[in-house]
Amino acid sequence: MSSHEIRRKFLKFFKARGHAIVPSSSLVPDDPSVLLTTAGMQQFKRYFTGELDPMKDFVSKNTVSIQKSFRTSDIDEVGDESHLTFFEMLGNFSFGGYWKEEAIKYAYEFITDKDWMNLKIDYVSVFGGDGEVPADTESEKIWKSLGVKDVRKSGREDNFWGPTGAEGPCGPTTEIYVNGVEIWNIVFNEYYCHGDKRLEKLKTPGVDTGMGLERLAMVSQGVSTIFETDLFAPILENLPSSFEDRQKRIIADHARGVVFLIADGVHPSNKEQGYVLRRLMRRMIAQQAFGSSGLLIEGLGQGIDMSKILEKIIEFYKDFYPNLKKDIILPAFEEEAKKYGLAIEKGIKEIAKMNEINADQAFYLFESFGLPYEAIKDIAGDKAKNLTREAFDIKFKQHQDLSRISSAGMFRGGLADSAEKTIRLHTTHHLLLKALQIVLGPQVKQRGSNITQERLRIDFLHDAKMTDEQKKEVERIVNEKIKEDLPVIRSEMPLEEAEKLHAEHEFGAKYPERVSVYSIGPRGATEADPQFKKAFSIEFCGGPHVKHTGEIGHFKVAKEEAVGAGVRRIRGTVDID
Repeated sequence: MSSHEIRRKFLKFFKARGHAIVPSSSLVPDDPSVLLTTAGMQQFKRYFTGELDPMKDFVSKNTVSIQKSFRTSDIDEVGDESHLTFFEMLGNFSFGGYWKEEAIKYAYEFITDKDWMNLKIDYVSVFGGDGEVPADTESEKIWKSLGVKDVRKSGREDNFWGPTGAEGPCGPTTEIYVNGVEIWNIVFNEYYCHGDKRLEKLKTPGVDTGMGLERLAMVSQGVSTIFETDLFAPILENLPSSFEDRQKRIIADHARGVVFLIADGVHPSNKEQGYVLRRLMRRMIAQQAFGSSGLLIEGLGQGIDMSKILEKIIEFYKDFYPNLKKDIILPAFEEEAKKYGLAIEKGIKEIAKMNEINADQAFYLFESFGLPYEAIKDIAGDKAKNLTREAFDIKFKQHQDLSRISSAGMFRGGLADSAEKTIRLHTTHHLLLKALQIVLGPQVKQRGSNITQERLRIDFLHDAKMTDEQKKEVERIVNEKIKEDLPVIRSEMPLEEAEKLHAEHEFGAKYPERVSVYSIGPRGATEADPQFKKAFSIEFCGGPHVKHTGEIGHFKVAKEEAVGAGVRRIRGTVDID
């Protein structure tokens, strides 16, 4: 079954069952807590919370959509058989219209019925319960009544969805597996998670489902990877057979992302969504500029017209996404490709000025000019004789940590900028968030941020404009902690231990078993004895930071304003002259 047919059938199935078809929203959301649209439910968040009325807007409590989605956390992993940045999410939603029985029966019918997908379910998973939330025995019984014998139970990590922001609707999930692949996740939003992690039963529970089109196409078309589906055929068939699979997959994924980001108004830049677009473009072009070995190829290319590949993608998707205009997308790509070619030339000239290249300089060349490790070693020769892959990878890993935090909305924009001013503002960011909580109350939680060399910005939950007195008090607290020259200490510890310290972090975001935690203060604290109970601020974070707050300079609130219902934005600067 073609991907076009899958889309058509999905919308037809749920429309026939009383769901209003809602068009995909932009990849650039109006939600300040996220950088890009990451899931189908994002455009419906305020219907789940009761802020908006679905009957008024859709004439139905039930909706269905096919949402363009983009996740930045997987950019560096793209190239294997499964990771993507851009994808399409099929979803059906109910805001008090129906509950578990109907949601599960709809999913079962659509997947298994011969008139729809005609696939066989291997097994399903349900929430097994814990000390706070009971096991989802209702879903288990419904699945078994439909003839699904293999019902597996999992904990919160796999079968409980939490909000990506500081608080919001959440609940247990049930997942459907076909051919060993998880294809559909059904979330039963029956709780509201508050900023302190306290769960409260929702007055009106809701259903939120998500099914990746790429995975569904893979199992429907009987292929072993998503890159063998018809969604990628127009791209891959135009790439040279000499390219390795990893090269082809990077180009295929990034080319789709480039097309859809530009179509939604994103332009290449060094900030926020534009920075993501620039990364995609340059990583995509680098596959032909440097070849599979990473060595520079004369002429910056292997006879590939990347614009033709983008044009193929536009042609393939334009019937379903009419805003894909080649007269806008192609010139934007071509202009950036020219800039990248000039950047590579500048990078080569920069190498000529250097006496010796260490890991810091190598990563600078990679991040500033797009030169990968292998190309640096090849071009620099003896200058890079002491540069090792291991040392470069450490720097790269630090960059990845920041990118993952970015995807959770904790530290967005300018992530690659490790300049001294940015580092000082990054530590100031921690002080400012804590000061806001002291002045405005503990309910203040971060909903997004952006840091450049010039200023920092925090979006936070608060329902009223700050008074001049409150802004002055925030300034006073931050500058007081700067003058105290408090130690800034990084600690690694088990996730469970960090949570017990009540370290600031994003509820619902998946963290590794060991996490990086930065604490600020008290005086006399050391790496051997961080004295967490007396610390001024404790946050999950990937860095980078100053060693002592006295290095920061003088902080000043630049502006405070509203950016949405219940969300304020504050900007601050640091004078370090």
